[in-house]
Amino acid sequence: MVTFVEGPVRVSVPATSANLGPGFDSLGLALDLRDHLEGEVVAEGLVVEVTGAGAGAVPLDETHLVVRSMRAAFDRLGGQPSGLRLSCTNVVPHARGLGSSSAAIVGGVFLARSLVAGGALLLDDDALFRLAADLEGHPDNVAPAMHGGFVISGHQDGDFYAVDSSVDPRVSAVVFIPPTPVSTEVARGLLPAQVPHAEAAADAGRTALLVAALAGSPEHLWLATRDYLHQDYRRPAMPESLELVDRLRADGVAAVVSGAGPTVLAFSDGVDSAGTEALLGRAPRGWQVLALAVDRDGVRPA
Repeated sequence: MVTFVEGPVRVSVPATSANLGPGFDSLGLALDLRDHLEGEVVAEGLVVEVTGAGAGAVPLDETHLVVRSMRAAFDRLGGQPSGLRLSCTNVVPHARGLGSSSAAIVGGVFLARSLVAGGALLLDDDALFRLAADLEGHPDNVAPAMHGGFVISGHQDGDFYAVDSSVDPRVSAVVFIPPTPVSTEVARGLLPAQVPHAEAAADAGRTALLVAALAGSPEHLWLATRDYLHQDYRRPAMPESLELVDRLRADGVAAVVSGAGPTVLAFSDGVDSAGTEALLGRAPRGWQVLALAVDRDGVRPA
């Protein structure tokens, strides 16, 4: 029989950026921008409160993504609580390519496990990651949201894998967030079923270089972030984003579309550096721009 802990439990989970240019559906980086969740087992019913990103737009019932993720985790842990109260303070923008759905899923399964006495013994970190990746359908954002840092992930023979890779301490990011969202489904719908072999080979080489550049050779990030597989195909859905990528790259900045877009991520050399300050002034009118460190922790108690 499942035993639930008394009182509220709080967790936080970071934003993430997937692909990073050539690493389509395989590379992800956690960023220091965090959603905060609070959950508590109550006598009966379901109460969901949302402030910040998504407030007034996301459902406040069993269809809420955090609730659905918690329910899935409770099933794996052996039983559902009699009632549940959930409070979400969201900072990660929705439908902008910064992993808001993965943050909700990872935060939800972690929160559910934290509400069960001995939950980590019943559902260890590897099992929790596989559950979250299964709920999301792919692991590229889920993996860094769980682990923090830079993670290489994928799907093989019906299972998911994730391998942490190091990030040079000089690496940080500036994200340019447009006011208009683009759904992942729309962005994926623009991709062709096949690409030329030469482009696939070029992309594989840049992906390998990107792993090395992030680990200890950030001077190669501009070359390493050249994409051949997805960004240009998505240009019709986010022309302003790709125009910004083009302008930044023409000036030697390692800029990419974050995830499925439309946010643009530019690698920088430290949150407080002169280079970062210069990038902050490159945002188009009406866009939000943030200088973010790499998050090293992933999901954690808050």
